[in-house]
Amino acid sequence: MSPSVPAPKIFACKQSQVLAQNIANAFGAPLGNVITSTYSDGEFQPSFEESVRGSRVFIIGSTFPSSDHLMEMLLMLDAAKRASARHITAVLPYFGWARQDRKDKPRVPIAAKLVAKMLETAGATRIITMDLHADQIQGFFEKPVDHLFASTIFLPYLKNLNLDNLTIASPDMGGSKRAYAYSKALESDVVICYKQRAKANVISHMELIGDVQGKNVVLADDMVDTAGTLTKAADLMMERGAASVRAICTHPILSGNAYERLENSQLQELIVTDSIPLKQESSKIKVLSCAQLFADVMLSVQHNESIASKFLM
Repeated sequence: MSPSVPAPKIFACKQSQVLAQNIANAFGAPLGNVITSTYSDGEFQPSFEESVRGSRVFIIGSTFPSSDHLMEMLLMLDAAKRASARHITAVLPYFGWARQDRKDKPRVPIAAKLVAKMLETAGATRIITMDLHADQIQGFFEKPVDHLFASTIFLPYLKNLNLDNLTIASPDMGGSKRAYAYSKALESDVVICYKQRAKANVISHMELIGDVQGKNVVLADDMVDTAGTLTKAADLMMERGAASVRAICTHPILSGNAYERLENSQLQELIVTDSIPLKQESSKIKVLSCAQLFADVMLSVQHNESIASKFLM
């Protein structure tokens, strides 16, 4: 008689506690018990307070800076591996350090590749993530990667707005593929912003490729950091005669003066997911939860079922 397989277990890193609880609720399992001990110098040690031997373990945590968030994920993966978990899935709603996905000048790291190797070395046997900054990051892993798209969340919301003369916009040339995918699903036009940067997070010049006169524009991007690009693009489009400008951005990093820029811009609405918790509330920010999406995929992984229906783009 073969021994029974233990039920799957879900654990949360501190930075994603609320989202992890919502995912666990949708999955239909309780969050596992983790206690973190902290030394006076800031060093910390997570500890699973229940057995994971032979279990499929899901560890949920976005790895946005500070680096403590990535370190916590690595330590929990290592702890699960050393506790003889059967499968260890790192669930990364936001995969941090992803903007460093290539050498764009001499003597710089490829941080996304480094993080991928660290996650695997720590013990991850599978990765589930959403809207990577660049699709090729999947190739940095030797383990299976389920790369989900927030379009499954955003498209129903956009369709329910029933906007006339809808136009999808990319805030830069690199996001044109994403914009075309949304435009195809929504049967809308596309415009693209061409920008030049003086340095990271600083735009020196922006031009608009396409016509937005009388259009309800939706900017599509994978993340919003300082909100400089989005707000500048929104203001430019309103100057060119757009009826309204919204933005959909999967990951709300929102650092620096981002909230102030949003409030002072002509952007009507910023629609994001809860992959990263908001630092403060804003009347212009609409949060759509990704909990059900991750719970559905985790259930499919648990039962060895296809997740093809979760890939709309």
